[in-house]
Amino acid sequence: MIAEEVYDLVLDDVFVRLDQLVPGSSLYLKLEGLNPAGSVKLKTAIALVRDAEEQIAKSGRTFPRTRLIESTSGNLGVALAMVCAAKGYALTCVTDPNANRQSVQLMRTLGAEVVVIDAPDANGGFLQSRIDYIRRRLRRDPHTHWLNQYANPAGPRAHRDRTGRAIFEHIGHADYVFVGAGTTGTLMGCGAYLRRHSPTTRIVAVDSVGSVTFGGPPARRHIPGLGTSRRPEILDPALVDDLVLVPESASVDMCHALARERGLLFGGSTGTVLAAVQMAAKDIPDGSIVVAISPDFGDRYLDTLYDDRWVSERWPAEIDAEMSTGIGA
Repeated sequence: MIAEEVYDLVLDDVFVRLDQLVPGSSLYLKLEGLNPAGSVKLKTAIALVRDAEEQIAKSGRTFPRTRLIESTSGNLGVALAMVCAAKGYALTCVTDPNANRQSVQLMRTLGAEVVVIDAPDANGGFLQSRIDYIRRRLRRDPHTHWLNQYANPAGPRAHRDRTGRAIFEHIGHADYVFVGAGTTGTLMGCGAYLRRHSPTTRIVAVDSVGSVTFGGPPARRHIPGLGTSRRPEILDPALVDDLVLVPESASVDMCHALARERGLLFGGSTGTVLAAVQMAAKDIPDGSIVVAISPDFGDRYLDTLYDDRWVSERWPAEIDAEMSTGIGA
């Protein structure tokens, strides 16, 4: 493959089998971390920036005077910083203390301004606080443009046209597709494509305990990527058939088990999705085709998810028992 730009290097055809998580069936894990930005969010970033280019052109404003701004827990910020660096655009990423140190450093290295918001919102998270900061910046500077992944339909369209299509083209009909719910762009896009082209596929949303996305009670969360403290505007519950809520300790347990037993180093979102698959396995009929999406790899989480001290400080009672189990347990 030879590409003109770094953001053209999106691989949508790589899957690994993890059948042991669903005994009697086939599980295909779609690996989204094999691109230069290291996560599924590269597709979102490309779409959001293209949408911004169209809107800014229509408004009569121009680059590079216009600055793009976005709220991010980590991966989208890295992807946006990469795209904006290649295009010569100014970017501000608004994040919070849960973002991985490596992700924050990558954003800065790629030329983005990074603002870390450390004041929790009313639900104990940081999302609304990050958005409040963005709105203040927009009022102060009319040459700032908010990409707004939480309400912008460009994100779900990117995953409808690319991620959902890739699942159908490379796997064919799937009985179940498990997708993590953060901003819900990947979930909504895959759901929209599969509803049309594989209507009997059950779309399973995976969320973290403590997230309010699907109406659950808010609680403190430590792993970036999945879950929100504010329901995204792009969420359409009609595109979701089932919901699995996963405790964060189970996500960590799954990540450690896959690293030990399969040599697969995944991020927390992937651990959450695969923990959900394992939790739901007893209700999946033998012979089923199951697809799950892995948003990223674990190299950015070495000093959090894979650090024993970090883990034990957050789950001192339950983590020892859970990490003694394996992925086939």
